[in-house]
Amino acid sequence: MNNKKLFLLKGKVQHYAWGGYDYIPQLLNIAPNGQPSAEYWMGAHVSAPSMIQTPEGDVSLDKLVAANPQEVLGAATQSRFGELPYLFKILDVKDMLSIQVHPTKVEAEKGFARENEAGIPLNAPHRNYKDANHKPEIMVALGEFWLLHGFLPEDKLKAVLANTPAFTSLAPIFEKEGYFGLYKKVMEMPQDEVNTMLAPLADQALADYQAGTLSKSDPAFWTGRAVANDPAGFERLDRGIFSIYFFNIMQVQEGEAVFQDAGIPHAYLEGQNVELMANSDNVLRGGLTPKHIDVPELLKHTRFEAVHPVIVRGELADDPAEAIYHSPAPDFQVSRIQLEAGITYKHTSTAAEILILMSGAATVTGSDTLALTKGQCAFVAFGETYSVTASASTVIFKAAIPA
Repeated sequence: MNNKKLFLLKGKVQHYAWGGYDYIPQLLNIAPNGQPSAEYWMGAHVSAPSMIQTPEGDVSLDKLVAANPQEVLGAATQSRFGELPYLFKILDVKDMLSIQVHPTKVEAEKGFARENEAGIPLNAPHRNYKDANHKPEIMVALGEFWLLHGFLPEDKLKAVLANTPAFTSLAPIFEKEGYFGLYKKVMEMPQDEVNTMLAPLADQALADYQAGTLSKSDPAFWTGRAVANDPAGFERLDRGIFSIYFFNIMQVQEGEAVFQDAGIPHAYLEGQNVELMANSDNVLRGGLTPKHIDVPELLKHTRFEAVHPVIVRGELADDPAEAIYHSPAPDFQVSRIQLEAGITYKHTSTAAEILILMSGAATVTGSDTLALTKGQCAFVAFGETYSVTASASTVIFKAAIPA
């Protein structure tokens, strides 16, 4: 690596159907191409590794890590994880994502091995496990952001079942069999019964949504949007609509964060965020999607418990310009660095880091000098002492590994 530990990094845009068209192209200063730009990936995941500018030419980050693992990651990270353990993203959520659950590390290893042994191709639409890793994740809102997050507390869910005419027949099931029994019932329900139960609720929600009379804190708003955006419409109502009513609807503001642990069902609904997760693409889906839903596998990995939503706020680091969003995950740590013009942030990396400049302009100085503008990224290898000096009011998000 010629003793160079500071590099310009270029990520990969993912064009998923639920993404917006403008936010990520504007961030990256690239022309929209008519496709939705849903996610910007920064990391070494084999399906979309970032490119690194080196003196010898561009190289993918996964190959840079594989060629010099201890130099790039540090001995402790290499010993514990064997790879860059996180995947850093910017998301632009225009339409609702599928309801999803992520497996634990142990269960991901089992599931990945099982599907490999069964000869299921990695890109098969019915494949559940794309890798052998867990996928805890934390998101930091870049503006007002809406999401579903875990089952409602018991008293609130009982009130929903009692006060929503479509769901009154489900109340005794929850009373007797709790969260698991209720969720199993609606996820295994034949489609014609789903249609019959949800049709009156969906019909009213769609009318009110199109009339613009609903608040986003009302599950009917998201139900109306789901029906309006679903080509199947009333012919095949999405059973994910049940979860819109059964889960917490969270509203978070710019700079606030939410942590999603293994087993917590969730779905992003609207807005932009910074997301940092373990280096995995394992998703078990539970609705609001035309994609494969493996109900037995979903039930096996969902945590059937009340969730009282917690908003994570950044805590000031040793340098007051940096706010760290702490989580239980050992794989990653995200922080927000805010600098006014002329102010310098100094740091020595204890593991591999990725920086993305969200606004402003700054110069990163270490074993190289990089002048970054909006949307540009830097990769910092282990043991690099570097400084970031802003030439305008600047916001940077940093992905790192807890020391």
